[in-house]
Amino acid sequence: MRRGMAAALAIWAAPALAQTAAAPSFPPPSPPVTAPGDGMLDKPCPDQTGLWFGHPYVKANDWAWECKYAEAEKQVAAPPRVVFIGDSITEGWVALAPKLFAGGAVGRGISGQTSPQILVRFYQDVVRLRPRVVHIMIGTNDLAGNTGPNSPEMYKNHVMAMVDIARANGIGVVLGSILPAAKFPWKPALAPARQVVALNGWLRELARVRGAVYADYYGTLVNAEGGMNPDVAPDGIHPNAKGYAIMEPITRAAIAEAEKTAAPQR
Repeated sequence: MRRGMAAALAIWAAPALAQTAAAPSFPPPSPPVTAPGDGMLDKPCPDQTGLWFGHPYVKANDWAWECKYAEAEKQVAAPPRVVFIGDSITEGWVALAPKLFAGGAVGRGISGQTSPQILVRFYQDVVRLRPRVVHIMIGTNDLAGNTGPNSPEMYKNHVMAMVDIARANGIGVVLGSILPAAKFPWKPALAPARQVVALNGWLRELARVRGAVYADYYGTLVNAEGGMNPDVAPDGIHPNAKGYAIMEPITRAAIAEAEKTAAPQR
């Protein structure tokens, strides 16, 4: 994660941790990448091999990393039931909850990302796939300031834009709560627990007003300090398989409810 080593380690280590293997080092190798040209191009994306969210090429040329899933979008043969969009918590979910993502669910999480980055790629990575439902879960990295200082109002504007874009395109919306966070391993001076509670209250109300479904993961995972216990999130931020298993029934129920608000597929 940009200024967030813990987030990156959680993603790259996820399959390895399941097999009790050693986690890879951070940062990962960053081989040089040659830009495919200059200006507006028909094919602006270089080979994505070796790229990661903190790679110098991505930071300099693809701030929202729109190229990450560009090829994967072409492989989606039929409209999915649900697209999950978010940050490393969503990206890591795919490998650790295979049944949830077996058939009809597409993961579009990118480690380290904040709400403005996700908003930039929202049409490409969600709307163009024509899903029945989108599951939006974002906010941890905004609170950590991964893309710089920001405000609650900025965050809210970005989330409302995503909800409105989805609803305008007949897509049912699940707003996932921000997961509990007492501190950030990559930003130890910050104490975000109260901010998480405040933003989750706003997300719940937004879901009510906009006809979306609020998925309350916070209430099932939070501990006395406003964070998560190591048995469900070893670094306090990223759930492990046990943590995602606790979340899954909430997810499934929320998606089923949101499907009722989706427009008939064309």
